[in-house]
Amino acid sequence: MAKAKKLPSGSWRCQVYDYTDEAGKRHYKSFTALTRKEAEYLAADFAMSKKEKSGSSKTFGEALDDYISRRSAVLSPRTIMDYQRIRKYDVQSLMEVPVCEITQEMVQAAINEDAKIHSPKTVRNNHGLISAVLRCERPNFALNTALPKKVRPDLYVPSDEDVRRLMQAVAGTDMELPILLAAFGPMRRGEICALDSRDISGNIVHVCRNMVITAEGKWIIKAPKSYAGDRYIDFPDFVAAKWKGISGKITHLTPDQITNNFSRVLRHAEITHFRFHDLRHYSASVQHALGIPDAYIMQRGGWSSDGVLKNVYRHAMNDRQEDMNRIANAHFERLMQHEMQHKK
Repeated sequence: MAKAKKLPSGSWRCQVYDYTDEAGKRHYKSFTALTRKEAEYLAADFAMSKKEKSGSSKTFGEALDDYISRRSAVLSPRTIMDYQRIRKYDVQSLMEVPVCEITQEMVQAAINEDAKIHSPKTVRNNHGLISAVLRCERPNFALNTALPKKVRPDLYVPSDEDVRRLMQAVAGTDMELPILLAAFGPMRRGEICALDSRDISGNIVHVCRNMVITAEGKWIIKAPKSYAGDRYIDFPDFVAAKWKGISGKITHLTPDQITNNFSRVLRHAEITHFRFHDLRHYSASVQHALGIPDAYIMQRGGWSSDGVLKNVYRHAMNDRQEDMNRIANAHFERLMQHEMQHKK
């Protein structure tokens, strides 16, 4: 490491090798600062940056391919598909640029273009991947990109009446059990499609597998999405009665088939459209309204932290919100009546 020397002016200067010209003369870069430590830091930062630039000639696209390949054994098929989509369609202005030449301005420009066609969440996910790839190739290159602000999701939480009408519409069909498992579990589509009778004991379901689709379009069974996803759920008797006598797969539907069938059921039953996944919102919201602690809701639903629960799932259902308003207003009415009687 180059050592700084004190100048007559009192400042410190540190010189570091830059390049050798055609005549064989060595050229140095000088860094001057008020302190020795700062001058040597600037010189070391320059030397490290120069080493990084000379050490990698691969393009960002090639670096992204390497990043995906090195993690293919540990990433979920869905995550790999998302990364491959980004590789093919998003932040294309970076793909042919050598990693060593990428600047903060280039990344910002790519993100700005991305923001014109994608939601803030997608843009942030894309930037996360860019940052991860650059961190592998250029560890000392820190990004400070301005990202679009997060948007609070506008979710529809099914009401008790929605669920009652839904259960009437699917009674006796192959959609009945998947809907019961989602609304009263709550289980995800992939978890329902991967569920086998050997995972069930009485009313207890062991959620230990998930059905996902590969980049080749093939449905496979794998471990749950997260550690918290491996869990046990105690279902009510009316749900458990529906899987009595079933041996093997609980349903032969795929996640996509569940989604498509669910949309048709809502349309035919003239129920306000919502996603199959929103049945999980319903289950979490009911438990929250009943005063069940977050820790138990998280365990039952397979959430690893309460962040998702607080930001997404803790929505009061419309019908329950009206009930709560009536309770509050009735209390205020009683309070004021007592006050008026006291004054009389």
